[in-house]
Amino acid sequence: MLREFAPAKINLFLHVLGRRDDGYHHLESLVSFADIGDELSLEPGDAASLGLSGPFSFGLSGNDNLVMKAVRAFSASFGRVKTGRFHLIKNLPVASGIGGGSSDAAAALRLLAEANGIPLSDHRIFDAARTLGADVPVCLDPAAPRLMQGIGHELGNRLHGFRYPALLVNPGVPIETQAVFAALGLANGERHKPEKPESTSSKDGGLDILAATRNDLEEAAIRIAPDILEVLQHLRSREGCQFARMSGSGATCFAIFDSVARAQHAAEAINRDQPDWWAQTCFIKLPS
Repeated sequence: MLREFAPAKINLFLHVLGRRDDGYHHLESLVSFADIGDELSLEPGDAASLGLSGPFSFGLSGNDNLVMKAVRAFSASFGRVKTGRFHLIKNLPVASGIGGGSSDAAAALRLLAEANGIPLSDHRIFDAARTLGADVPVCLDPAAPRLMQGIGHELGNRLHGFRYPALLVNPGVPIETQAVFAALGLANGERHKPEKPESTSSKDGGLDILAATRNDLEEAAIRIAPDILEVLQHLRSREGCQFARMSGSGATCFAIFDSVARAQHAAEAINRDQPDWWAQTCFIKLPS
């Protein structure tokens, strides 16, 4: 049995630079990964199949899951390959802005590469990842933060980072990425010119990067799901919270805390006061 961890993807910042003439958007995003996520296993065999379990597996389809799409993309790139029975433990909420499906797909590609003795450096694995979604390539190597640009396929080098105590919170509202970009309202060829946030010096390189950047999808996502604003206000009011922002297209928000204990206390308060919300402590690497 082969196993891979599919960590939550966190967009530390997400700048939308404009909309291309083909309808895609020019992006610039610093991506890191939390130490919580989904779990994927593979029992190598002849026929590919997928079993599902976990707190967020209800309603998911095995055939349409990105894990099975990854199998088909891998087979298209490499021809006849060894596949087998996958099992996904779905611990992350679906359509939540933390790349659960993309991370699952990337984990499936890593498992298939291992089962077939193919190095991850083989360019065909990256090519297969590109066909599965804009943020699947960055999920292939979740060990360190890195910059992603273009529509998501242009990746920078690994960045050195330090682990910070953090809290992820989702108000239980799934949001489709396409709807958020539509709410942003850019026409083809139009450049996006948002106001820059006021930068504050904290004498901490990682936090200064966050303070000097933004998530350009946050306002649009809040118009679709006002609960996001409530989550952010709740996080920012907690003792020890140093920074809070929405990740990706939402609705999950992340908060960086000054201690593990204060992050845990914030999670306990949310679980008590907002039992329908999902709140999970973790560690997130911020570049130094």
